[in-house]
Amino acid sequence: MKSLLNKLSAALPPGTVAVAGGTVVLGAASYVHLGVAGHSLSTEAMANVSVLWTIVMSVGIGVFFPIEQELTRIVSARVVLGQGSAPVLRRATLLTGGILAVTLLVLGLGAGPLADLLFHGDRALVAALGGAFAGMAACYLTRGLLAGLGRFGAYGTQLAVDGGLRIVLAFACAVFGLHSALAFSLILAVAPVVATLVTLPALLRAVGPGEPIAWRELWGGLGLLVCATLLSQLVVNAAVMSTKLLAPTDSALIAALMSALVLARVPLFVFGSLQASLLSGLSAAFTAGDRTAFWAMLRRIGLVVGALGLLGGVPATVLGPWLIEVLFGAEEPVLGCLDFFLLSAGTVAYMFAMVLGQALMVFKRHNLQLLCWAVGTAVLVGITLAPGDVALRVIVAYALGSTATVLAMLAALRLSFPGAAAAAGEGSRQLADASGPGVGAVGR
Repeated sequence: MKSLLNKLSAALPPGTVAVAGGTVVLGAASYVHLGVAGHSLSTEAMANVSVLWTIVMSVGIGVFFPIEQELTRIVSARVVLGQGSAPVLRRATLLTGGILAVTLLVLGLGAGPLADLLFHGDRALVAALGGAFAGMAACYLTRGLLAGLGRFGAYGTQLAVDGGLRIVLAFACAVFGLHSALAFSLILAVAPVVATLVTLPALLRAVGPGEPIAWRELWGGLGLLVCATLLSQLVVNAAVMSTKLLAPTDSALIAALMSALVLARVPLFVFGSLQASLLSGLSAAFTAGDRTAFWAMLRRIGLVVGALGLLGGVPATVLGPWLIEVLFGAEEPVLGCLDFFLLSAGTVAYMFAMVLGQALMVFKRHNLQLLCWAVGTAVLVGITLAPGDVALRVIVAYALGSTATVLAMLAALRLSFPGAAAAAGEGSRQLADASGPGVGAVGR
């Protein structure tokens, strides 16, 4: 058993294990938060929380997660070159603040129509949404620098504090009788801000003086990456929002889909612990010119993603319809095993797309990454707008939209880098021979 764990650890990018603990806590917090809300709120209020949660995890991640990715890539490269990151922190803070200000301005101007369309006229939930965006801006800014600097201990701590606070605050809302959608929504604003403040001293100690960074280097690919990430979040979260628009009065189906997606995306929460260390490792290897390590790491992470898909997808398919009733208080069996199978298959394809997208990003091919997600989004929209049962349409759209994106990215990598496949295979064999039995066993 110990030998197997050593082999798995060797197959993962450096820093993964340090981040995994925090990711587990943050992933569990999503289940606890929505589960306690489902047992505490009315069907209509739970539908409002589900919609707000979906927007935060789609639009919020789409706008602010690219900041973390770009900072991880830039800072990792500077570490390899022996340059400090204080100039990056200063300019990235200004850039993130500007993006947040624009986002909040849009929310403020459209507060009335957004409240009527999404939250049954409750404008307080629009304000809670703005608070959640502010929390995301702060945490993704700091996480990007921590990952690039290799401070994965502090990175994992931030995740754990964020998740722990969500769990504590959710139970506090239930215990003190705060049975309102607003109370459960504000948790998404408070927890990330506190977690950022806890880990800020570690970040400030880690950054050092260095060469100034040009604004163009910081935001040159950010626009394309934001668009690509928004499309990726549209693909992974469209089911709930599409149902809200196509069947706005079916609150039971909206809440059931939200709960089902959370269960089917268990592997995606675990995959989150790989993303920061994977991008940091790929960027460092590419900057150092070590193509062998680059392609070997990419191939090994693909095997890990496949294993995660099986471990999470089988239980979700078999037990999903029962679990959403027990864990999330679903009032009726709206979804079946086939629905959970399709949701799980879509999650596996989505994780592969994220891995391939990071490879394209390290090569600075943000344009190709955006194009591939546009292809997947087009497939998703086409299926969603087709006639038929609403639940089946949105679930199939998620599965096939993710699959189309993977196929497009494989084609983009092959066309852009004809030697990529051969380099990946040869690199993996060379690294296995040189690194010892742990890596070799997993690589083969």
